[in-house]
Amino acid sequence: MCFRTDESIMSTERAVDRREFIRAAAVAAGGCALCSGLLPSSVFAQDPLPKGIDLSVDHKPQEDSMFVREARFYKKLEALRVECVLCPRRCQVADQERGYCGVRENREGTYYTLVHSRACTYHVDPIEKKPLFHFLPGTNSFSIATAGCNIECKFCQNWNISQYRPEQIRSLYLPPERLVEGCKQTHSKSLAFTYSEPVIFYEYMYDAAAAAKPAGIRPVMISNGYIEPEAMEELVPQLSGVKIDLKAFTEKFYRETCSGELKPVLDTLELLKRLGIWFEIVVLIVPTLNDSEEEIRQMCA
Repeated sequence: MCFRTDESIMSTERAVDRREFIRAAAVAAGGCALCSGLLPSSVFAQDPLPKGIDLSVDHKPQEDSMFVREARFYKKLEALRVECVLCPRRCQVADQERGYCGVRENREGTYYTLVHSRACTYHVDPIEKKPLFHFLPGTNSFSIATAGCNIECKFCQNWNISQYRPEQIRSLYLPPERLVEGCKQTHSKSLAFTYSEPVIFYEYMYDAAAAAKPAGIRPVMISNGYIEPEAMEELVPQLSGVKIDLKAFTEKFYRETCSGELKPVLDTLELLKRLGIWFEIVVLIVPTLNDSEEEIRQMCA
């Protein structure tokens, strides 16, 4: 278990948070754009690959259909409603609406993912940056993400992709076979689903992992662990490793700071142990919120 501390996110005074700042800035920028005849540009979180390597195929907004696939793990209900059973939120979604994550949409009673092969960022990182400290140490990991998340941590480092909908972020078409190609070209030993929350791009992750393994590339999931057992159990055979961000060890912290729950995450950890896959746990220590001696003792007991 690895512990990190970041005091910079704590404040004793009421201040404008990042989301409030972005909203205010967007209003101001929108006004300027209207005056100048320009539209505000979208958030773009892409990181470049090493010089000379470009796997991307850019797309136009009207081509968003290339990212749409029928979702896995949902139930059809009456009146064209669906129930998503991918994560513990179990969103019940009306026709033409989306679930909490913002990347899964009900269209006339069929549930779809909007982010298959829709990478909003990709990069080659040291595996330790995931962080995985005991899995292929000293190697590189080809790392990707899409927009969206199924919880909302107030301290999220990658909030500018995790808390946005896919149409709000410029994205690139990177299907599984191109990810495998990227791993080979960059001599990456693993393919990491990371940065935002891979649970919400489950179908993309599953297909990419299934393509990577036969090519000798080790797929790893960097996750908050907020996923239903059936979905996790079906995914594990396609993976080589998992890193779980354990946010804290109290339901209060999960509820108030992350808009989530602790118990499903603990259930995921127990499941991973039972299935025998390699996994590591990382805890971000947030001073005054999850660093009490009692909580640490309970977590380590």
